[in-house]
Amino acid sequence: MQRSVEPELMDDPLQVHAYAQADFGATDQALVERLLEIFGESLGDGPGPRLVDLGCGPGNISFRLAERFPRASVLGLDGAAAMLEVAKRELAERELAQRALGGPGLADRMGFAQVLLGPETLPFGGFTAVVSNSLLHHLHDPQVLWRHLRQLASPGAAVYIKDLRRPATPGAALALQQIHLGAAPPVLQRDYLASLHAAFEPAEVEAQLRSAGLPVGEQGLQVAALDGRYLEVWGRL
Repeated sequence: MQRSVEPELMDDPLQVHAYAQADFGATDQALVERLLEIFGESLGDGPGPRLVDLGCGPGNISFRLAERFPRASVLGLDGAAAMLEVAKRELAERELAQRALGGPGLADRMGFAQVLLGPETLPFGGFTAVVSNSLLHHLHDPQVLWRHLRQLASPGAAVYIKDLRRPATPGAALALQQIHLGAAPPVLQRDYLASLHAAFEPAEVEAQLRSAGLPVGEQGLQVAALDGRYLEVWGRL
């Protein structure tokens, strides 16, 4: 089926509440484990000292990265202010809880900032790892992601980007919705179906990378289907 775009920002109060309350723990943890599986020993104690979670939403994966790699700093970036407010509140609560227990806080090595991906240069860079989950399909122009990836990543940076994969037909998209979110709140069901229609196929993503002048293949970024509904981009720049 042809791609149809969806809104780039998720800032509706119903969306924010639904995503903040939803349990995506299994898929979020799977992303962190996949990061380790792909890069293996080259990660050492972590994917370098500076990680960025691009399109972080309420910060679920940002927190998991900070927990898994305690020597690294983590910056979560998103365009939706309401989503970031959820992330910042969670960070403040975790900071208080850890300080109360006498442990090291998170605030010294975690943060969240609002950015809108577009033609402007971001005020960040030099990251040793760039991670993104379910951002690509939101972008009306996918090239903004690849342009900012080049800007954010330091030479040799680890890159891992995971996103939905567009099904072949509307019927297949509806079937995936029923399988994976059939019991979810209506707003999540609606958004998931729209996201499937807005997602890309692996061959389209490869073409995007080549158009952006990024290296594709074993010596650069690789693209492949993952499971029954995702695609992933990984490698080092």
